[in-house]
Amino acid sequence: MDSTEVATKPHAVCIPFPAQSHIKAMLKFAKLLHHRGFHITFVNTEFNHKRFLKSLGPNSLDGLPDFQFEAIPDNLPDSNEDTTQDVTLLCESVRKNFLAPFHTLLAKLNNDAIETSSNPPVTCIASDGFLSTFTITAAEEIGAPIVLFYTVAACSFMGCKQFRAVVEKGLAPLKDESCLKNGYLDTVIDWIPGMRDIRLRDLPTFVRTTNPDDIVFNFIMEATDRAHEASAIVIHTFHALETDVLGALSFMLPHVYSIGPLQLHLNEIPEHHLKMVGYSLWKEETECLEWLNTKTPNSVVYVNFGSITVMTPEQLVEFGWGLANSKLPFFWVIRPDLVIGESAILPPEFVAETKERSLIAGWCPQEQVLNHPSVGGFLTHSGWNSTVESLTAGVPMLCWPFFADQQMDCRYTCNEWGIGMEISNDVKRDEVEKLVKELMEGEKGKKMKNKVMEWKKLAEEATGPHGSSSTNLDNLVNQVLFRKS
Repeated sequence: MDSTEVATKPHAVCIPFPAQSHIKAMLKFAKLLHHRGFHITFVNTEFNHKRFLKSLGPNSLDGLPDFQFEAIPDNLPDSNEDTTQDVTLLCESVRKNFLAPFHTLLAKLNNDAIETSSNPPVTCIASDGFLSTFTITAAEEIGAPIVLFYTVAACSFMGCKQFRAVVEKGLAPLKDESCLKNGYLDTVIDWIPGMRDIRLRDLPTFVRTTNPDDIVFNFIMEATDRAHEASAIVIHTFHALETDVLGALSFMLPHVYSIGPLQLHLNEIPEHHLKMVGYSLWKEETECLEWLNTKTPNSVVYVNFGSITVMTPEQLVEFGWGLANSKLPFFWVIRPDLVIGESAILPPEFVAETKERSLIAGWCPQEQVLNHPSVGGFLTHSGWNSTVESLTAGVPMLCWPFFADQQMDCRYTCNEWGIGMEISNDVKRDEVEKLVKELMEGEKGKKMKNKVMEWKKLAEEATGPHGSSSTNLDNLVNQVLFRKS
């Protein structure tokens, strides 16, 4: 490519919120933009950049000449490389410390473009929606269009968007801790546009604070306050799945584009060079795929609580015995830091009881697992990536939401889409056993399986040649990102 071609290429700087699920979704979005002819600079924090190099190998971030990785400091104290960083500390650091290094990086990229012509000048920014407090400012400073990519469901984004109204109506912050137990969270909220039957407990959990100065609660409000200033809002969902909420959001904000599921777009791209750019901050153990090959179709329960959820040793044991007593084969991913403050140890009698029909791993290539014919059900924390991946693989879910947007994802999965059942927060082995059997062998399980296959088909249609998500992606690229501001 000669220097004139380089100079005229659009250049998108993509910056995710520094957590596993946000990085994965943004990286998929970046790959799609790259396929559309964009030069990409992908910005991780130095901490996560190091974790990628460790999990994916020392050359994994060499990228391509037109798909580069950069890193900025997160200004947090050093922590164990294999654990997820504290969300509160991260949010506080984003508010205070990220604008200056991000601005410096943009200036450096534009400088390089002038001096060496090895990369084009920055023409647009694709920012995680939850970083808008500083990325909108940075985009204004360099005069580039900015899209805010919310890597959550439209219903969860709408929930976050209502935090200010919840405060104005006196529903939050909570008066005291007793509100968490006395039924207060069951207060019905019937005034959110495009949503029905929502309770206070379904809103993103940051609302459950007693402190008006709570860092994350205020961070979320600030991050959605500026959404209308962006050139466009992008949401990782598809029109048929969240028609009402997307309609209401489009009424409130200019230019809302639903472009998911991202993986289905990527599947359409023939063998591309970026296939080898992985998404995981932990090393993925692939031996599980061989184990799954030995099992009959739809027979295995897959269990994974994502990258942030933690539980008590008692909850771990209750889940374990519930799975064991179901007598069904299961594959369980137990992250090194899943149990609060200690290593995850299951009793020896559990191991003896289940060794013939269970497999336990530290991390795995989840999408390959969910798409494996032998997987018939997914016990999940209802994170949005996991929910979308399960839906597109046609796998019904048992939901044990932990925090953030997971309660809302669970509510919609079980009540609106009919593809999940909820496990009560206070885990008991008998309930786990009963629901796992129902999911895999019961009447309700069969209904959910049929329903999830319908959604899977609709997701494929949305990302097909003339589908809503494909059209939205085209319009986003042509009308917003190629636009000279």
